[in-house]
Amino acid sequence: MSLENLTAVVTGAGRGIGRAIALKLAEAGANVVCLSRTEANSQKVADEITALGRQSWAVAVDVGDTTAVEAAVAKILEDTGGINILVNNAGVTRDGLLMRMSEADWDAVLDTNLKSVFTLTKAFARPMRKADNARIINISSVVGLMGNAGQANYAASKAGLIGFTKSCAKEFAASGITVNAIAPGFIATDMTDELSDKVKEAIKANIPMRKFGEVDDIAEAVAYLAGPGARYVTGQVLTVDGGMVM
Repeated sequence: MSLENLTAVVTGAGRGIGRAIALKLAEAGANVVCLSRTEANSQKVADEITALGRQSWAVAVDVGDTTAVEAAVAKILEDTGGINILVNNAGVTRDGLLMRMSEADWDAVLDTNLKSVFTLTKAFARPMRKADNARIINISSVVGLMGNAGQANYAASKAGLIGFTKSCAKEFAASGITVNAIAPGFIATDMTDELSDKVKEAIKANIPMRKFGEVDDIAEAVAYLAGPGARYVTGQVLTVDGGMVM
């Protein structure tokens, strides 16, 4: 129970990787604020955390809406009394070749995947300076490291997140807040389930371990960076990708 009596905020916690992260942190002893776009999803995961014997809060908010995020942060701080861990996981895709990509699709991805991290980190960082075990963990992607055709907007957002992580790590180090990023590779989620078997096999052929990762692989990495064992780790990008970008 290395995170006993600590409070974490996880964005995009309603399903997939975010849900796995929220549950893993709760299993490690943390109380968890579950942020999701939909109330039903955030409440469902919050109920699962309560069943583990931890405090939980369900917050429905579009992280791409700055005004709504700022209001949600104020309410979270009031309800929890302060947080120790922020996991910026929320993300969307609007794939398409650059020559056909609309400005709306570009903005939707950058607002959700990158601007929201700026808004949330800025809002939480000041009170987190007084917190024990202060951690900020940003979920990037291997696509932010190597690019991907048809995902210029997504790659830009995830690459930007890595630069943001390193800059914040330097700014916040003296305040005792560590800031790190995790870059998942291909993880078995609802999105990958939609791929054809042929496409899945083609992807696996480019992964040295020849398989997709599981959501718990990412959750375990978050638990490590959130825990006391990573107290001297900051400004790093941990790839969890089966060897794709080694």
